[in-house]
Amino acid sequence: MYFLPEDLDDYVVAHSENEPELLQQLTRETYQKILQPIMLSGPYQGRVLSMISKLVRPKNILELGTFTGYATLCLAEGVQKDGEVHTIDVNEELVDFQRKYFDKSEYGHQIVQHLGSAIDIIPDLDKTFDLVFIDADKPNYVNYFHLIIDKLNPGGIIISDNVLWHGKVVEPLDPKDHSTKIVLEYNTLLKEDPRVETVLLPIRDGLTISRKK
Repeated sequence: MYFLPEDLDDYVVAHSENEPELLQQLTRETYQKILQPIMLSGPYQGRVLSMISKLVRPKNILELGTFTGYATLCLAEGVQKDGEVHTIDVNEELVDFQRKYFDKSEYGHQIVQHLGSAIDIIPDLDKTFDLVFIDADKPNYVNYFHLIIDKLNPGGIIISDNVLWHGKVVEPLDPKDHSTKIVLEYNTLLKEDPRVETVLLPIRDGLTISRKK
């Protein structure tokens, strides 16, 4: 979803950091072999994630929703040398694809893959995190927030993707549309929960940055 005229959007992309070659390769192979390649973060949003991670300099990162690992690698660009990126996904068929690109990068030894439901995995993670990226199934966004907030260090950042949900957040709500209902609840939660301060950015399909107080 684009909020700027195409020519302005092209200008923004052209005057932002270039996409690394490894991520270009990952994108090409994702489009060749994987269903729903539109789920990739993409080069511009990827550079945004990379920049946020480099500014935060996290010791540990948690990612909910790996897909083919594009955003994982972007976030890993800012992790401390002795830190880790823990990424969770339910799709067993993508594990080897992800690992191939993780190991081609300089961050492969720092990336830990978890296969299964994040609802089940998060409580068993014996770590606290400085940066969390939520880009998984929308009906669980509120649940994910409540699971990770106590594992987020003070001053830590939650980045939430797809919070504008293709513009549906400002359209009349279809009572049968559970995903949009939860995204609306989630956006309200981030705005009103006293433990975080939040700014919603109109980047692609909406990207929220929330900082734990």
